[in-house]
Amino acid sequence: MQEQEVINILKKELKFTDQSIDKLKMFEAEVLNANKKYNFIAKSTEGSIWSRHILDSAQLVKYINFKQGSLSDLGSGAGFPGLVLAIYNQNFNFHVKLYEKSPIKKNFLDEMINKLKIKAVSYRNVFDGKIESDYIVSRAFKKLDKIIQVSREIAKKPHKLIILKGQNAQEEANKAFKSQKFSYKFESSMTDEKSKIIIAEIV
Repeated sequence: MQEQEVINILKKELKFTDQSIDKLKMFEAEVLNANKKYNFIAKSTEGSIWSRHILDSAQLVKYINFKQGSLSDLGSGAGFPGLVLAIYNQNFNFHVKLYEKSPIKKNFLDEMINKLKIKAVSYRNVFDGKIESDYIVSRAFKKLDKIIQVSREIAKKPHKLIILKGQNAQEEANKAFKSQKFSYKFESSMTDEKSKIIIAEIV
């Protein structure tokens, strides 16, 4: 999908505002510029950043109630999906937390938060203390069983776990949730027919 096609989807289907679209354009430019020096995203995906990274992240707004609560993005990297979701968020009382262990990526997240005037906070280590969020999201962070471990051990309950996974999502989920009593479901990805979104209720 080309940039304008993605923008139309963001505005019409996902209800991104014009102001949010402007911030996404600024964010895109910053990511591509930083990518000249740092490997934030694969070079092969730079030309498809709007579909491969921005829309892939943005589609999660369908499963989040931004009217109240908070969200934590584990392994936020350059801001996918957490920063994109923070750009979408229009509620001052909804909090977005970005967890990223890489100092370079965390510094980039802080720069984007300040430059784009986004309501979000970044943290260095996901394993320090307790994660107090109603939603935990993840994209290319760790294997599913490790993410579930984080959900069980250091995140408040109940919460909703939302994970972007590739074509092996079904197999990975069946293995990771084996012997667990959590209910989970799959949603189709808007960007790749082989990919899935795993949504689990952690109680």
